Amino acid sequence: MKAQRRLLTVFDGRALSPPPIWLMRQAGRYLPEYRATRAKAGGFLDLCYTPALAAEVTLQPIRRYGFDASILFADILVVPDALGQAVRFVEGEGPRLDPLRSAADVARLSIAAAAQKFGIVAETVQRLRQDLPAETTLIGFCGAPWTVATYMIGGQGSNDQAATRSFAYRDPVTFQALVDVLVEASVVYLDGQVRAGADMLQIFDSWAGSLPEDEFDRWVIAPTRKIVADLKRLHPGLPVMGFPRGAGLHGARFMRETGVDGISCDTSMPLQHIRGTLSGRTVVQGNLDPLLLVAGGAPLERRVREIVRTLGVNPFIFNLGHGIVPETPPEHVARLVELVRSPGLLG
Repeated sequence: MKAQRRLLTVFDGRALSPPPIWLMRQAGRYLPEYRATRAKAGGFLDLCYTPALAAEVTLQPIRRYGFDASILFADILVVPDALGQAVRFVEGEGPRLDPLRSAADVARLSIAAAAQKFGIVAETVQRLRQDLPAETTLIGFCGAPWTVATYMIGGQGSNDQAATRSFAYRDPVTFQALVDVLVEASVVYLDGQVRAGADMLQIFDSWAGSLPEDEFDRWVIAPTRKIVADLKRLHPGLPVMGFPRGAGLHGARFMRETGVDGISCDTSMPLQHIRGTLSGRTVVQGNLDPLLLVAGGAPLERRVREIVRTLGVNPFIFNLGHGIVPETPPEHVARLVELVRSPGLLG
């Protein structure tokens, strides 16, 4: 069955023409059918924890666009919520958490207690594996420990992650304890997704770019390496992608030292840098600017061709450099898929 899943073949070192395509946040507010389903669920976490509805919104973009992969609909903050930290989503503002302030707060987090909510997400994966087309790769995911910790310490999203960076400098022992909990919880969570039917995994480190070199080693590379190694022991041959957003020059080291099978590149990473340091050495994924997908037209078409012609000669998955934004016209997504799959785009 998996041999039919086109996207997985790039992890065998094959460059495909046209390249496989899926998009980060491909299930979301830009689709009217998503908004209708979200209204049925009530709150955002209610949607994540209702397997029938979470599976439905995951399937919606597959029905519309026929992407080569479907990524589980959930949220990176499922992990802290499952561990026992209070998480809520405020309409128009985003997530809010009761911030962790001490070693005692970290000690109260419970991996054993997380099993119930992790099991709900695994049920969504099971539904998806049954309902997806046989040729569609199913991607499971989690947030990387550093990025998830920034929300757990800061209590919300942040442009500079200052609260968490300061906490890690002031009390590295407690912060290491938090990261260790998140590593263990992430392995349990992802293992459950794979056992339920996920074909591959992606680890999202959305705030990796906020750290200097030594802290990047400690809080991005080391935890990711441990998660990947533990998962590979449980599931030999499992493809794992990393997304160290903002890593820049650290990207090649991330690729070498974490054991990931591919790297998702953000919008800011120059194509020639990707081609020279990553492409041909690993599977590369990316990196169209999501705002170009909003704009559409000739600028979108030029950039799509440039990306495919620069990176598509080696194992490559077309994607965005970050997630789809809500104002994206659905017809622009359809045009993007048409462009990427155009015959002779590499010529």
